[in-house]
Amino acid sequence: MSLFSMRLTKPSLGGLVLLSLAACSAPRPVVEAPRRSEAVVQTTRDGTSTAQTLAGYKEDIARRISETSSTKVYIERPQALLRSVIVLKFVIDANGRLVRSDISRTNRDSANEATALASLRAAAPYPKPGSQLLRNGQIELSETWLFNNDGRFQLRSIALPQMSQ
Repeated sequence: MSLFSMRLTKPSLGGLVLLSLAACSAPRPVVEAPRRSEAVVQTTRDGTSTAQTLAGYKEDIARRISETSSTKVYIERPQALLRSVIVLKFVIDANGRLVRSDISRTNRDSANEATALASLRAAAPYPKPGSQLLRNGQIELSETWLFNNDGRFQLRSIALPQMSQ
C-alpha cells in the first residue's frame, strides 16, 4: 500500500508523514521589512563609544543624529532621485563635544543645509570616541545627508539603499 492510498480514518504514522511533507512543501512568500540600522549606540560606563573603527564610530554618530532628529528622518528607502545631498565635515573632541562643522558639499539648498547643520548640532554631545580614534585629542569626520523631496533625510552611514527608478 502506498502513502497515497492509505486511509486516514485514524491517525497513522504514514498519514502524519504525508501531512507534514505537504505542509513543508507549500511555498510561502517571503516578505522582508526594509532594513534599517536601528541598533542602539553601545558605550562604556563613562560614555565612550565601544566602536573600534572610524566606520563604526561614524555609525554611532549617525544613529545619535537620527535619534535626536527622528521627526526629520526618512525611515524607508530613499527615493531614486534625491532632492539634495549635503556633506558636512566636522570635528568631535575627546569628550564627545562638537568642536567645528563646515559644509563641504551642497547643491545650494539653504533649507536642507540648515536642517543638516541643525541636526548635527542638536545631537551633541556625542559618545566619546575611543582613544585609538583620536588624533591630537580630536576626531575629524564627514557625513552625508540624503534628502528626499519632503525634506526628510537619512545619513549615508546607516541609510537604506535608494529605490530604483
